[in-house]
Amino acid sequence: MHQVYGIDASSGVLRERSWRWLRARIIGLLSTECRINRHFSPPSDNGQKGGR
Repeated sequence: MHQVYGIDASSGVLRERSWRWLRARIIGLLSTECRINRHFSPPSDNGQKGGR
C-alpha cells in the first residue's frame, strides 16, 4: 500500500478506516502496475497478462 498510496499499513491507520475504504484501495492495487498486481496477474506463457 505504501508503494502506490503512501500508506504505512503497520502505522495503525487501517484500524481507523472502514472495510469499504480498504476494499477500494486493494481493488485499486490490482489495477495498478505494482508488485501485488504482478503477483496476482502474472504474465501467461504467451506473454499476455493472465487473469484470475
